[in-house]
Amino acid sequence: MLRRPVESAQYTSEDFQTLLKVQGITCSMSRRGDCWDNAAMESFFSTMKTERTARKIYRTRDDATTDVFDYIERFYNQRRKHSTLNMISPVQFEQASMA
Repeated sequence: MLRRPVESAQYTSEDFQTLLKVQGITCSMSRRGDCWDNAAMESFFSTMKTERTARKIYRTRDDATTDVFDYIERFYNQRRKHSTLNMISPVQFEQASMA
């Protein structure tokens, strides 16, 4: 689980950045005061929790992974209409962009 730190210095340290690099993780941090950096992902996670995972208890990590994958690939990207995409799904938006 990732959480927003109260003090972000530990996440900008050379040791932590090296650990991320070794693990193949790309760090995404904005400048101080840039509140829009993770707004889209925070919105997505809030929506996913509300619509899918909030009231579920998963027996295993694999069960949770499968359910989240199903939510994203079979519902969120395929059918869920998004207000920021003029009320079409992400797949429809991508198809329209390619045409």
